Amino acid sequence: MKNLVVSRDDELETYQKMPEAQDLPADLRGPAGRTPFFLGPRPGMGYEWGSHPIAEFAPMSLPVMLLWRLFVPFAFAYFLSYLFRTVNAVIAPDLVAELGLEPASLGLLTAAYFLAFAAFQLPLGLLLDRFGPRRVEAALLLVAAAGALLFARAESQGGLLLGRALIGLGVSACLMAAFKAFSQWLPTERLPLANGIQMVAGGLGALAATAPVEAALSLTDWRGVFLLLGMLTLAAALMLFFVVPERSGDGPRETLTEQLRGLGGILRGAAFWRIAPWACAGQAAYLSIQGLWAGPWLREVGGYDRDGAALVLLLIAAAMTLGYFFFGALAERLGRRGIAPMRVAAAGMLIFMLAQLLLVVPLPFPALPLWLLFGFSGTACILPYAALSQAFPRQLAGRVNTSLNLLVFSAAFAAQWGIGAIIGLWVGNFGESAAAGGYASAFGAMLASQALAALWYLRPPAGRN
Repeated sequence: MKNLVVSRDDELETYQKMPEAQDLPADLRGPAGRTPFFLGPRPGMGYEWGSHPIAEFAPMSLPVMLLWRLFVPFAFAYFLSYLFRTVNAVIAPDLVAELGLEPASLGLLTAAYFLAFAAFQLPLGLLLDRFGPRRVEAALLLVAAAGALLFARAESQGGLLLGRALIGLGVSACLMAAFKAFSQWLPTERLPLANGIQMVAGGLGALAATAPVEAALSLTDWRGVFLLLGMLTLAAALMLFFVVPERSGDGPRETLTEQLRGLGGILRGAAFWRIAPWACAGQAAYLSIQGLWAGPWLREVGGYDRDGAALVLLLIAAAMTLGYFFFGALAERLGRRGIAPMRVAAAGMLIFMLAQLLLVVPLPFPALPLWLLFGFSGTACILPYAALSQAFPRQLAGRVNTSLNLLVFSAAFAAQWGIGAIIGLWVGNFGESAAAGGYASAFGAMLASQALAALWYLRPPAGRN
């Protein structure tokens, strides 16, 4: 579409002729298909629609009600997804006491979420690009609700594993569906900020999984907590299906063969494989440590009691919430000055590695500031999603994000189980007093993988002087 400058009187009539006007829900178009879209005056030249379809401009150009219908249901679902992901860090002592779990078994139980989550990512990308985020995520959340109810009723480790795996499968679309919806409605330069706002909802879920869950355990047990989560997940599914607006596809509907060909193009792309290793290593460390092993570290190495550890986890989650918004807003602002999101991501991820190094090396630093830096800086690991969305055509957004997510959550599964195995090895060979060495070795292995991936990303690209 060429640049089109029109007068104020003509703007609605001009927009009405654009096909993008028909993508809005009927109740938001206004009479005769007209909409409240506008970009504001261009000094001395009337109004400019720009070089992209009108629906691709800043979120502020979308009707407020549409923004609410777009952001709130996805945010609520992701809030629950992150709560499910991190709640085991608080209820771990209850699971160990009731079922007699060893560290490796606890890691495997918690990591079952990541395994099922990762296994569904490639089919999920095809489904999102073919059927849209609203229907796909609403259907999958019904599976998550069933998994939460099964987990609450389980009497054996096998039942808990199955319930946890169903939860992971059911919430596997909560972030990717939102990213897909944002890529349909918003301009690419706004995606880091939009994605950051979505991640803030996840941070609030992580907050809820700390001291609030600990307080809830004084009123009920962990089974009651999961029964409540199951009911809330069902409500989220209904909200997504009935509230989120539907948007027509980004082009002619692809056949399955064409979708698979597009997926193959992503997986063969040099841009994908330059970014993916560091994103995977960083996210794996962040998800596995913040989602489970930070709590046991605080109790067994940091010397915190159960309430104190829950409070520190809450503060880490608060730092995470701030970090998601900070890095999203920073990447969006710097992007307008020509600075790519991956540059912001690289800076944040290097700071994240420094925080891990200070936790691993026995230096005389207080633990709390280091864990807050860990929680804040680790949020930079989400920016590669926006960077890759900008590097590929819009119609591939679902498959791009889920391809990266497959690698991220596969790595997170291995990391969460592997950390438990390393700690168990140290404790088994040297006794409970060796737990600190086990944590240092396990966290150090995570840091080493990130260092190698960072070197891979920072190396000069082939063919460039």
